[in-house]
Amino acid sequence: MKLRSLNLTAIRYYASVGEVSSLTPNSKLLSINRKWNEKVIQGVPKLTKDDRNKDIYILCMFPYPSGTLHIGHLRVYTISDVLNRFYQLKGYNVLHPMGWDAFGLPAENAAIERGINPAVWTRNNIKKMKDQMKLMASNFNWDRELATCDPEYYKFTQKLFLELFRHGYAYRKEAEINWDPVDQTVLANEQVDSQGRSWRSGAIVEKKLLSQWFLGITKFAHELQRDLDNLKDWPEHVKLMQKNWIGESTGAEIDFVLSSMDETVKVFTTRAETLYSVQFVTLALDHPIVKTLKETNSSLNEFLKRAEKLPADSKEGYLLPKLSVYHPLIPKKQIPVFVAPYVLGNYGHGAVMGCPAHDQRDFDFWKTNCPEEPVLFTISNPNNSKNTDGPYTSKDGVMNENAGSYAGMKTVEARENIIQQLAEAGRGRPSVQFKLRDWLISRQRYWGAPIPIIHCKSCGPVPVPDEDLPVKLPETEVLSKNGNPLSKLDDFVNVPCPSCGSPAKRETDTMDTFMDSSWYFFRFTDPHNASLPFSYEKASKHMPIDMYIGGVEHAILHLLYSRFISKFTASIGMWDGSKVNGEPIKKLVTQGMVHGKTFVDPKTGSFMKPEEIDNSDPNKPKNVQTGEPLEMSYEKMSKSKFNGADPAQCISTHGIDATRAHILFQAPVSDVLNWDESKIVGIERWLERMLKYCSTLCSQEITPIFNKTPIDLSQEEVDFHNNVQSLVNSITSSLEKTVSLNTVISDYMKLSNSIENAIKSSSIRKGLVLLNLQKLTTMLYPVVPCVSEELASIIKTKGYDFRQYSWPEVEEAKLSNIVKYQIIINGKRRAAYEGPEEFTKNIDKVLDTIRLLPETKKYLDGVSVMKVITKGNIISLVVKPN
Repeated sequence: MKLRSLNLTAIRYYASVGEVSSLTPNSKLLSINRKWNEKVIQGVPKLTKDDRNKDIYILCMFPYPSGTLHIGHLRVYTISDVLNRFYQLKGYNVLHPMGWDAFGLPAENAAIERGINPAVWTRNNIKKMKDQMKLMASNFNWDRELATCDPEYYKFTQKLFLELFRHGYAYRKEAEINWDPVDQTVLANEQVDSQGRSWRSGAIVEKKLLSQWFLGITKFAHELQRDLDNLKDWPEHVKLMQKNWIGESTGAEIDFVLSSMDETVKVFTTRAETLYSVQFVTLALDHPIVKTLKETNSSLNEFLKRAEKLPADSKEGYLLPKLSVYHPLIPKKQIPVFVAPYVLGNYGHGAVMGCPAHDQRDFDFWKTNCPEEPVLFTISNPNNSKNTDGPYTSKDGVMNENAGSYAGMKTVEARENIIQQLAEAGRGRPSVQFKLRDWLISRQRYWGAPIPIIHCKSCGPVPVPDEDLPVKLPETEVLSKNGNPLSKLDDFVNVPCPSCGSPAKRETDTMDTFMDSSWYFFRFTDPHNASLPFSYEKASKHMPIDMYIGGVEHAILHLLYSRFISKFTASIGMWDGSKVNGEPIKKLVTQGMVHGKTFVDPKTGSFMKPEEIDNSDPNKPKNVQTGEPLEMSYEKMSKSKFNGADPAQCISTHGIDATRAHILFQAPVSDVLNWDESKIVGIERWLERMLKYCSTLCSQEITPIFNKTPIDLSQEEVDFHNNVQSLVNSITSSLEKTVSLNTVISDYMKLSNSIENAIKSSSIRKGLVLLNLQKLTTMLYPVVPCVSEELASIIKTKGYDFRQYSWPEVEEAKLSNIVKYQIIINGKRRAAYEGPEEFTKNIDKVLDTIRLLPETKKYLDGVSVMKVITKGNIISLVVKPN
């Protein structure tokens, strides 16, 4: 404790006399952090407006206020803060706000467990997390802070919903929905994983039929897909994930007429050329025809109940008896109809045409359900006329004799002609389909933004008038998971119709919290506007976001919904998105997750708590009780695995600067970071070494003092200058272009070593070293702001001043002033000599030097030099014997 209380004067004294080792490693850094933390939270001192040249919007995804920041938070906020400070030093007006994604089920469930109001729980958590962010020295624009649960915020979430409603993008319909039986609420398709489980509770999702509110995101589906190609600064894997989710497919819609019902089965296909290979049609479990038939078909009913538990890729099917469809281009040809779980009810029209010869899934289904039936090939491999045992699935081929009049055509040509023939016959048409479904936003829970609609028997759904917004959540002390709490509050539900005045009922569903986060970045541009969500001028000035930082787990849900709302608001003139097609994000930076050391007892398979682990030999961890070796791996941090790390504890032990630098140095931004706090000692030693040599240099008398790089450099000074400039360029590029922050740290260390070596050199002027130490001090500020301030303080205490908050420009490399001269005697090259550029200015000195060279001595003894010619690096002598 005594060492931790040492003041900076003592630290500087010990450093100056070379006794830094007598201090504990952390005491200096912690003292420095305490001294400068409040200052660096404020960021770079504001310059006058004339000193600034550009605006830039840097944003990290705002957090859910759980009350505790984890290492993942520390990583994303460090990345964000580094970029913010860098661009401030570059002379930008940086918009770098912070807020809270405060609505949602976790807060409601926590409040239910504790018997308190979720608003109280959320507010307490926000306060805790804000204090923790200050501990991290994060420099945010706190004057723009917002929370999505504030009525002044969700007033405009409701306003945006009503804009969507008025423009035909918000509608209510009865639909089969995903129901989370644990959280007792509806889930969008995107919130159900591939195993059929809820994205948050993990419960197996059930199907229910309810009237729900949807947003017409599919109306923007083509633009959402197309404009991904213009997002040059987005990670390719994120764009691919969105493309696959939107799933734009160009093809044909084909009508198959039922043989015994006055119905038509519509099928979408991207491969109309396989139409002559169709051997069956399959309907989804929830297809309207299936729903009709199950009323009178008990065996179908039994299959449907069993099919609900079958895996999505099951090849089991049910052949509908006495029902078939006619082939649209071959009169009287009838095709059997199946029902199967592999057909998606929400894609295309919930029906597929089965072509076993040219689709692997159809082939497997056919072999499972009709193993004795042959497979009908209509497309042949142009390089091999023989068909194999499996399907020929290539889109490049030649139509064979089974394709009727299309025999001999290439598949591409046949596809176009078949679609045209279908259209002429009234049996099909060109079509574009999307996997994307409209966004289901209804939630049957309390802690969310109420949907601002009133239901009137006479008028239908009526928007709440703008002057009555926000529709506030009513105060309630006790919440329950059983049912929708709002529906039980008569004072909230029963209201007059705003249109006709008749008794009506308020909508009791609240909005999906992704609605809150789909537009918050617009509110940050104009957070105090009381009449509009944001002004046209301010949104158009700051949007799109120049750099958006967050986890790749949001690659589909949050980012897709944000793009939709951004395009919608641009389309109705709320901001000028014309230059970017309404896209909200210019550059996307996705940081990898943080994994922690995880210890498992191989005999029991149980995760080990820290106190159960013997780490006396870090390479061979053991069970404290049994002495048996443990297995160690890095896995996603979680309470159940006892592998979490407390960022506050790390900061209190090592200081924020060392923690920030360590978290950046351990892995590239986009990679998983395997958290190993033991390695932070290397960062601490580096920071301490800089403090020591800065004090050493500044304790000397330095003359002359340079404000810029001098011209008259020695060869060693040239090498030093060029090395420094190469690293300045690399660091600048890593921050400005590639966001390669781990290489920034390694370049810092190289630059630091170069300066330390220059201090020890007798051939490099100390004024030049000080000039470049000042540059390093400034460049350190984005990552280790407290140490940067301390270095600046040491330099300024000695009376040396510099532009501390101005990022250094990259200077040109200096050419060496040493020239390799070629010595020519009577037209023949006899020697080479390395000398300074000014060497040839003194002819007498040139001759004296050349006469002493071992290679030329014998050619110059006993001769007279008649002429000396110098040109560039050539020295030519004309001589004659005496």
